[in-house]
Amino acid sequence: MIVKPRIRGFICTTAHPLGCAANIREQVDVTRKLGGVEGCSSALVVGCSGGYGLASRIVAGFGCGANTVGVSFEKPPEADKPASAGWYNNAAFDLISEEAGLRSTSFDGDAFSHEIKRQVIDELKANYEPVDLLVYSLAPPIRIHPDTGERFRSVIKPLGEAYEANTLTLDVLKGTGRLTPVSLEPASEEETAATIAVMGGDDWRRWIDQCAAEGVLSDDFKTIAFTYLGNDLTYPIYRGGTLGQAKEHLDQTCRELNEQYGSRGAEALVAVLKAVVTQASTAIPVVPLYFSILFKVMKAAGTHEDCIGHINRLFREQLYGTAGRRIDDENRIRMDNFEMAEATQDEVIQRWRDINEENLSELADVEGFVTDFLKIFGFGRDDVDYDAELSDLASVIRS
Repeated sequence: MIVKPRIRGFICTTAHPLGCAANIREQVDVTRKLGGVEGCSSALVVGCSGGYGLASRIVAGFGCGANTVGVSFEKPPEADKPASAGWYNNAAFDLISEEAGLRSTSFDGDAFSHEIKRQVIDELKANYEPVDLLVYSLAPPIRIHPDTGERFRSVIKPLGEAYEANTLTLDVLKGTGRLTPVSLEPASEEETAATIAVMGGDDWRRWIDQCAAEGVLSDDFKTIAFTYLGNDLTYPIYRGGTLGQAKEHLDQTCRELNEQYGSRGAEALVAVLKAVVTQASTAIPVVPLYFSILFKVMKAAGTHEDCIGHINRLFREQLYGTAGRRIDDENRIRMDNFEMAEATQDEVIQRWRDINEENLSELADVEGFVTDFLKIFGFGRDDVDYDAELSDLASVIRS
């Protein structure tokens, strides 16, 4: 079959296996060219198939030379349907790791479940050295509680009062966008609690506690989770909304993990990362407009980074680097320093005030946003023949 992008809302329902594999090889090449990083030798990445989790696994493997285990919940290919992009990303990563002589195991299943934790720990015990880096990078919409079976669904809503603003609605296949108003009612207490249950720190703690109890973590392991702050423009819908409540729970979990495991030499960290296009970020109202304006400004300033560039800087500069860490009052590593630079934010805010349908393409990087979005799913690359017939959607990456 011939695989083309099919867009539904803010997601692409198809993925191109060769495009996804080319994305992984490109990120591996970027990391290799930057040289080695002395840090970890065995890494576990929970949420490994896309975005910052995938970039972390690549840098751990091809920067640090670590053997890696990854966990994600992806859709395998069917006879006439391609797999999800994450499934192809994992397959390509495992193949390139094999070529490089690195051990790599990817688990496909619900990271919240007891079953997947059991499978991962059994694999670590059997085939890996104690894990010295555990990256927690999940961004799912739903969690089924492993003990009670209760189903929680996260929501992206403000707190206290309704929020109205413009957002960027994309026509991905045409490479264009338009400004559209959005109005969001405030979340209920139940919705806020559900979002915390899905996206807070409870499952991160469970992974650490169970792995530690079963002896698959090194004494001086590091564990890191990711967060985002943004600026005043995105505050009502992000840090000041339900997502922010979940991230505050993540911050509190980090403090508790350090109290629990710090005496053995372990370290728990939360890193504030920059804005990038991911499957998760495109679903957040208002965020695509802010991101596209920001990208235009940062590219002009020469400070823009994609996922792999940003995570390479995190590992080399802050996680394992010799320079002092850039820590805020909440003890979080601030990797958003380029995004939050005063000159950058002043320009973004001015463009936000001035932007309209007529000057949208001038003030915002709509084309770049669309390109990044399509690339997530393996599309939009110049080195892939998207008109070619693919006979085996499962094994084409190895062909």
